[in-house]
Amino acid sequence: MSESKALIAGVSGKALTAEEIALIRDTQPWGIILFARNIAEAAQVSDLTAHLRDLTGRPRTPVFIDQEGGRVQRLRPPLAPDYPPASALGALYAGDREAGLRAAWLMSRLHAFDLLKLGINADCLPVLDVPVEGAHDVIGTRAYAKDPHIVAEMGRAAAEGLLSGGVLPVMKHIPGHGRAFADTHKELAKVDAPLCDLEDRDFLPFKALSDLPAAMTAHVVFTAIDPARPATLSPTVVETIIRDFIGFDGLLMSDDISMKALSGDFGDLTDAIFAAGCDVVLHCNGLMEELSKVAAHAPVLAGKAKKRAEIAEVFAGEPDLSDEAEIREEFRRIFEAVA
Repeated sequence: MSESKALIAGVSGKALTAEEIALIRDTQPWGIILFARNIAEAAQVSDLTAHLRDLTGRPRTPVFIDQEGGRVQRLRPPLAPDYPPASALGALYAGDREAGLRAAWLMSRLHAFDLLKLGINADCLPVLDVPVEGAHDVIGTRAYAKDPHIVAEMGRAAAEGLLSGGVLPVMKHIPGHGRAFADTHKELAKVDAPLCDLEDRDFLPFKALSDLPAAMTAHVVFTAIDPARPATLSPTVVETIIRDFIGFDGLLMSDDISMKALSGDFGDLTDAIFAAGCDVVLHCNGLMEELSKVAAHAPVLAGKAKKRAEIAEVFAGEPDLSDEAEIREEFRRIFEAVA
């Protein structure tokens, strides 16, 4: 890997501005993330991802997207079908375990078909959060189930579907967002559950999938572990929970630093994210004033972080030989059978 900043950057529109071209060329972010604002039609998205890689000079530069299904799906028809939410896959599992697991794999394999055609090679999926009754619906139908063992099984199937299609999976939101009673896009969330409950429920899916190559943090304060700082900014959560208890040694990326859950100067926040032990900082909203400050404070990837990034870049490998039409038909049949 050439020298890259420990940064995943969002861009503002459907083509790069002169400022964005200069920033990407000069700072060399490790990855880029796309949102609906960046997407119009297939040729435009393909041109955008090709331009981004021309600027980084790395053909495997990770280009991320949130393509879950349900309400969190950046590619929409005609670029990709409207897929069901994770909760619908979980309902399938409740009636027929094997059908549910197969559907989770198939849907992720279809995501990989949709994404790779456009030059997108990383998907922020699976969602491994385990909701509790009364929690904020920011997770809601994005979760497979309220049973952590089912979430772990379904998450594994989803991750393997992406990997089979040559797409990097990113599990989220480690070490768990399911108990949060607030939407961290808008405000900081606090979880007051005792550590034993968190270990038995919230952390369990992440521990079961700790061998995956990448994970995104939760902007959630776990008062039993660090009452002052959300997981993203907490050395205690990162070291004692994510790295030690969960056993995750892959690439740890922050959730979006521009979300309202975090406050303060973007340079200071960036410094705190790396001081906590994250490997890469994520900035999504495409605002150049913020991104420039984050980029200035993000270090060059080095040491363990660089090694983890190198592994993540090549982890998915080449797509398998699955036939797209056959996969789509099988996925349709599974859902029709329970309709």
